[in-house]
Amino acid sequence: MALRIATWNVNSVTARLPRLVAWLERTGTDVLCVQELKVAEAAFPYEELRALGYEAAVNGTGRWNGVAVISRIGLEDVVTGLPGGPGFPDDEPEPRAVSATCGPVRVWSVYVPNGREVGHAHYEYKLRWFEALRGAVAGDAAGPRPFAVLGDYNVAPTDEDVWDPAVFAGSTHVTPAERAALAALRETGLTDVVPRPLKYDRPYTYWDYRQLAFPKNKGMRIDLVYGNGPFAEAVSDAYVDREERKGKGASDHAPVVVDLEV
Repeated sequence: MALRIATWNVNSVTARLPRLVAWLERTGTDVLCVQELKVAEAAFPYEELRALGYEAAVNGTGRWNGVAVISRIGLEDVVTGLPGGPGFPDDEPEPRAVSATCGPVRVWSVYVPNGREVGHAHYEYKLRWFEALRGAVAGDAAGPRPFAVLGDYNVAPTDEDVWDPAVFAGSTHVTPAERAALAALRETGLTDVVPRPLKYDRPYTYWDYRQLAFPKNKGMRIDLVYGNGPFAEAVSDAYVDREERKGKGASDHAPVVVDLEV
């Protein structure tokens, strides 16, 4: 069975809806994990997606954050939120995770906290959130069913995943503690299933809107697909859809696409 699974931080599902619909139609993606919806569940475009044959599991509360799993191959055993996860501020849970079983695979869509700056309370929250994620996915990661955690991790795994390591020195997304949190997540049995190099030397997934970052390819690879052994073994192709970052009305992130034979 051939499947196409992807992840995309759309930076507002409302603003990106025409592009989202067109992209789904063009690529034939079966399951899409979406981040940064910026809408409450009631305002999510269920009808527009249903017209294409998709259903959605959504975790969203309003202006910020928000995640979804969009599927045309089934949507079962939905878990909304990160079990045992911390909140922010004042331990108030944020809509940063949703998981579901879609046909033969189980996926999580995650939007890891940004961290803001080293030493900030949000940075500590980010590390606690990673710890909770590790605990929440460990069982599925070690299981026999294809399983993956997809999303905006807000961490560049290595110095090769940022356009200039010197620019990021001392800032979030590249610190040893954040990368150690990623390593701990992989220790549950997950691996990065998107190889490097791909069709270009630096397969970034995010470029800031400012200072011509995209035309200059001043980007970061922070949108990741971490799969367990059965998922990784089923991967037949993987790529960053860099073309979707181009043009008017684009998100500042590009979709990451993985093809499977399960």
